[in-house]
Amino acid sequence: MSPEVLLHDPVALNGSKPNPIEDGFGTRAIHVGSEPNVETGAVIPPISLSTTYKQEAVGVHKGYEYSRSANPNRNALEATLASLESGGAHALAFASGSATTATVLQSLGLNAHIVSVNDVYGGTFRYMTRVASENQGLETTFVDLEHADEEAIRDAIRENTKLIWVESPTNPTLRLIDIPRLAQIVHSHPSHPLLLVDNTFLSPFYASPLLLGADIVLHSLTKYINGHSDVVMGALILPPLESSTLTRAYEKLRFLQNAIGAVPSAYDSWLAQRGAKTLHLRMKAHGENALLVARALKASPHVEEVIYPGLEGDKRNDLAWRMLSPHAKKFIGPRKEGFPFSGMISFRIKGGFEAAEKFLTSARLFTLAESLGGVESLAEHPARMTHGSVPERERELLGIGEGLVRLSVGVEDGEDLVKDVLQALEKAGELRAQ
Repeated sequence: MSPEVLLHDPVALNGSKPNPIEDGFGTRAIHVGSEPNVETGAVIPPISLSTTYKQEAVGVHKGYEYSRSANPNRNALEATLASLESGGAHALAFASGSATTATVLQSLGLNAHIVSVNDVYGGTFRYMTRVASENQGLETTFVDLEHADEEAIRDAIRENTKLIWVESPTNPTLRLIDIPRLAQIVHSHPSHPLLLVDNTFLSPFYASPLLLGADIVLHSLTKYINGHSDVVMGALILPPLESSTLTRAYEKLRFLQNAIGAVPSAYDSWLAQRGAKTLHLRMKAHGENALLVARALKASPHVEEVIYPGLEGDKRNDLAWRMLSPHAKKFIGPRKEGFPFSGMISFRIKGGFEAAEKFLTSARLFTLAESLGGVESLAEHPARMTHGSVPERERELLGIGEGLVRLSVGVEDGEDLVKDVLQALEKAGELRAQ
């Protein structure tokens, strides 16, 4: 690609263009990847639906040949993502979070071994144990990375261990992993596996895993980054390629993105980039509302346990504060006993499944539905919905019981959400008293 094209199309650099001024998170969200259109001056990038592009001569083009390989809207979104995930330089967008997971695991080749946090999303567990294991001989060792000591972690890593897979917080029990500690253990191991962190639950606003030592960050863009429950998409973000291992990983992932073709449409890319522009504003509201709801749940006689790492008294509170991104700490201010920590809450209701179902069907503003991270509040029953693919015995060991409810707290008025939760709890309590 010629220097002239790069000059007029900075998104072609996929987010790696040096920024002489370190703009804030919200500024990057709005401007990176959204430079005014050179031809028309349009402030918002136009949607490019073309599947193919004219070449001036054989192999001479403006950076685009065929939309599976590259598309202006996908490139623009990837530039935005690489900038939003602090410490990032390269991003790859995929047609879904599951396609992202599949591509990462396929990149490891045949008969590889990985270590995964034990409380992993049900769809990820399913792919690891029922797809990758059968199709490529992948072996997965599930470890409680929240509590395991250094010796246990090192012992789980084998000679052919290629990847350590982390969710933090985990879905749905919100276990927190000390990423800097884990990164030190992993990177000092002779096998030198890569450390991947699924940052979907916190979003790039509340956490910056690449700054903490992670090698790859994964997002289901369907959730917070898009934020409007109208796009299914996933992404990977990598830091500057300062080692041969990272370079090889990125090149393999980029090759597979094109070769497999599980890429998002131009329109979905445009929607996700539009959503990302307000991520900083939405995440502040999600976090503030979630803290209000968590406090209300904790005070209710109908609740056994509230799991929200930012809540006062939560055993994960100190670690949660240490895991916050620099821009989240700037938003929160001086350390407090309780603080916003994204919008995800899990709690155990008294009365088991019957009470949980009564709560879920009695809520007015919390819609009973899977997924999370949209502007609207959602509630679900992990054991019978998002984690139904996890064997019952495994669910029990992880604490995903019949009384566990997961909330995705939206950006509605916080007081209204608290009222809705309390009235639904009262109805569940009445059922239990019968």
